[in-house]
This record gives sequence, structure tokens and C-alpha cells, in this order.
Amino acid sequence: MVPRMDSATAVVTGASRGIGEQIAHAVASAGAHTVICARDAEALERVEADIRDAGGSVTAIRTDVRDEYDVERLVETATREGTGAIQYVVANAGVYHGTAGETPLTEESYAAFDDHLRTNARGVFSTIREAVPHLGPDARIVVPTGVVAREGMPGYGSYAVSKAAAEAVARGFAADLDTPVGAVDPGQVATDLSGDGGRDPESVAEMVLWALRDADPSTLDGGVLDWGDYRSATR
Repeated sequence: MVPRMDSATAVVTGASRGIGEQIAHAVASAGAHTVICARDAEALERVEADIRDAGGSVTAIRTDVRDEYDVERLVETATREGTGAIQYVVANAGVYHGTAGETPLTEESYAAFDDHLRTNARGVFSTIREAVPHLGPDARIVVPTGVVAREGMPGYGSYAVSKAAAEAVARGFAADLDTPVGAVDPGQVATDLSGDGGRDPESVAEMVLWALRDADPSTLDGGVLDWGDYRSATR
């Protein structure tokens, strides 16, 4: 029998499109009350309606992860609207200013550099930090990432820097918490953020669901699980 998430509360940031939208659908389909957020209220409301129409339990709240007070309100809402303590957190919210692979550091604006760090790294920090007081005893936290965080690839500029910082944030929380915190690298994904080509966001959502629910917590904690890890575990 496939483990479900009934009677659990999950928080998914950056859920208005792409990977985050599909993660929200997958987690809600698994039975969790799913609290979703993004800056785009109209897109977020569409995702909320789609999940509800599919029979899922969902609460949408517009949130800017760059603002810790917004995130504090998000997690407090999750504990009220859901089933109490938060069991699953996916710190997915992210931005890419420019075209993927065409933003070298030599041409990066200071504004883009700052906002990549504020959203993609500080946003992960605020999401996890504000969730900590509300986590249940068997909670898990997952941070989506990519190979650009660990390998120097031309043209990814401060986006790559921010993803490396996000991984460092996850490792730091893993060291400081009893709760498993880890990163998930699905490889190239076909989204508006990363461009054409790559895996379907729905298949990536299943990988994140596996990391939240089924992966060995000792392997997740402080580590980076990639597509090979997922496929080996689910064959």
C-alpha cells in the first residue's frame, strides 16, 4: 500500500505555476491539507480552484517569501486551516531574472543579483525558520534545487549563486534541527523559469512527493537527492 498523507498539513511555496503547482496537486491528491502560496494572487486562486475541483483540501494565501512577516502569517494560517502541526514543507518559491543560460555574472545587474538572493536563498531561510515552531514530530522539509548550485555552468549568473546558497541554508537547518531537511535535484525541468526541454513538472512533483513521504530520512537530511536516487528507490 502506498503511504498517504491523510491528517497531515503541508505548506508549498511558489505554487502558482510550474513545479510548485504540480507539487501542490500531488500533495493534495495524497490526502494532505495543502497550504499554497505565491505572489501572483490571481494565478494562485486558479491553482486553489483546480485542486479543490479535483477533491483536494487546500488553502491559498498570497505570500512574498522575501517578507518574513508574510511567511509568519502563512505558517500560522497553515496551523489554523489544516490539522494542527505542519508535517511537510516544500520551500519551492524562486525567480530567474533573464533567460536561462543567458545571464552570465559578467553582465549581471546588481538588482538581479540582490533579488535572486532575497527570493531564492533568503526566501528558503524565512520559510524554514518561520515553520520551525509549528512542525510536527515527523515533519520533513524539502528544498528543490539544481545542478547549477554545485557545478560552474556558463550563463547562469547569480541564479546559480542563489541556488548554492539555498542548498547551504538547507544543510545548516539539517545540522541544527532534529527534523530532516534536504534538497531535491530533479535535473532539467520544462518550466517558464528554466526554459523548454527537460522533465515534465508532474513527474518532478512525484519525485518531491517521494522525498517528503518515502525516502530514507537519514539520506534526505543534509543531502541532495537526485533523479537517479529517486528512480533507484522506486523501480
